[in-house]
Amino acid sequence: MDKSMGFGLIVANRGVFNRKLAQEGRAKIVGCVKGLGYDAIVLPESATPSGAVETLNDAQKCAAFFRQNREKIKGVIVTLPNFGDEIGVANALQLAKLDVPVLVHAEDDDLNQLTVDSRRDAFCGKFAICNNLRQYGIPFTDTAFHTMKVDGGQFGKEVDKFARICSVVDGLRNLRVGAIGTRPAAFQTMRTSEKLLQRYGITVVPVDLSEIIAAAEALGDGSAEVKSKSDEIRAYGKIPARIGEDKIARVAKLALVVERWIKENDVQAAAIQCWSSVQMNYGCSACIPMSMLSERLIPCACEMDVSGAVASFALTLASGKPVGLLEWNNNYGDDRDKCVLQHCSNVPRSFVGKGIELVEPSVLGNSLGMDKCFGAVKGKAAAGPFTYFRVSTDDSQAKIHGYLGEGELTDDPFEMEGGIAVCRTPRLQALMKHLCKEGFEHHVSVVRSLCADVIKEAVETYLGWDLYVHE
Repeated sequence: MDKSMGFGLIVANRGVFNRKLAQEGRAKIVGCVKGLGYDAIVLPESATPSGAVETLNDAQKCAAFFRQNREKIKGVIVTLPNFGDEIGVANALQLAKLDVPVLVHAEDDDLNQLTVDSRRDAFCGKFAICNNLRQYGIPFTDTAFHTMKVDGGQFGKEVDKFARICSVVDGLRNLRVGAIGTRPAAFQTMRTSEKLLQRYGITVVPVDLSEIIAAAEALGDGSAEVKSKSDEIRAYGKIPARIGEDKIARVAKLALVVERWIKENDVQAAAIQCWSSVQMNYGCSACIPMSMLSERLIPCACEMDVSGAVASFALTLASGKPVGLLEWNNNYGDDRDKCVLQHCSNVPRSFVGKGIELVEPSVLGNSLGMDKCFGAVKGKAAAGPFTYFRVSTDDSQAKIHGYLGEGELTDDPFEMEGGIAVCRTPRLQALMKHLCKEGFEHHVSVVRSLCADVIKEAVETYLGWDLYVHE
């Protein structure tokens, strides 16, 4: 999460209430936002009689000020220190035309301060504000409690959560996804509509795998950058003694070229043709470079799963943690609320939660030859909470849809190669039925954090994608 992001602040006022409440509320919310490390972009106090927004003229001034600072504002926080003027707030947002998330806050009344001079009635005023925002077609986010004190501690958590919502919305609307290679012919499951993604601001940037391989082959094994990247790979995980230096260097060269291409093309997430062309035509697997990029919060999806990269990027923004792309892969005995998430794999190191081993993927190695396949990550995730998320482009309905939920990773044993996570999800069988009926892919993005509330708000309220939330 970008702590330097800016929030536009609208302090609402209604003239029949004590102006001092608006002035005090303004000072409190500016102090709160700045104290959390965010930029507070608010109309100068001297610009309106109360230092707040009430009249049409106030709204016009606020909107003009916001437009001047458009590039800085990733979200708007509306605060009601008293009842507030509903039309002033709605006009300010409509005229500013920022198209960013909006958080609506109303201040608590104190039971011993309900005189004409000290009462707020923000509890009531919030209904009027929200009613007008709905009339104007302006989507907004509500706080956890209908009213809450700005300086009560809980509101700071609301602002941090709102910042993550803003990060997801802004990040997805401006996402550039790298498509490195082509979809393996056998995986029609991984089809994705670039046009549907583009409708929401998500651009797919393709490159032929042959260009990446040719650039990697052109690098000398003994060059300083290859040696440095090889050292980084050795430090990243345990490598069996049977793996020669030439195989490590080959993975290092691939990693360097992929990283360079990502930087040159301003790509924030990527999907890679991880089999079997790269093994047959270059001689290694792409999992380690993908894992290392995901660890650096540039999520990478295997098997050219562009939609999987989109979901992984959303989880990365929502949590600030590395995301793994796994498969709903195995039942866990007869416990119908447990299953096994698995891949070859490219899971980031910190997702596993303990030491990893860098090896050959066993399934591909057995069919293509182990000598061509070094470059996969092996490890089992430690216990802890997790959030899962998947988006898919539904061409027949011309929409993007997805599913979302939370569960726990367990310490249950499971003997299988690759990246392994045994998980428990309440009502798992109902979830599996939904995935099958709706035609979702077997891939799912997973993060070791609870952030479903952030994804839900960003996706449903501001992006308008169809979302099934598994409770």
